[in-house]
Amino acid sequence: MIRVLLPAPLAQLAGTTAELQLEVTAPFTQRRLLDALEARHPALAGTTRDHASGKRRAYLRFFAAGQDLSQDAPDAALPEAVVRGIEPFMIVGAVSGG
Repeated sequence: MIRVLLPAPLAQLAGTTAELQLEVTAPFTQRRLLDALEARHPALAGTTRDHASGKRRAYLRFFAAGQDLSQDAPDAALPEAVVRGIEPFMIVGAVSGG
């Protein structure tokens, strides 16, 4: 099981708690994780990534195991600590401005 932490607005939209546990099949990538998230919570389809391009939405960031994974390729492997359920995959709302 992979743990996922959602920002409050997405958790509310999905009608769930902020922390989820998802069953993801290998290979363990951002794409597979987000596919599993959208399959389990269809209301989130298109909220974390663009439907057409598959790219991460501009005002969301992905973090896991002390790393910013936001610029990683969608098919890059997730950190082992995330795959093993030790660390969560965090979807964080970005704030712009200064």
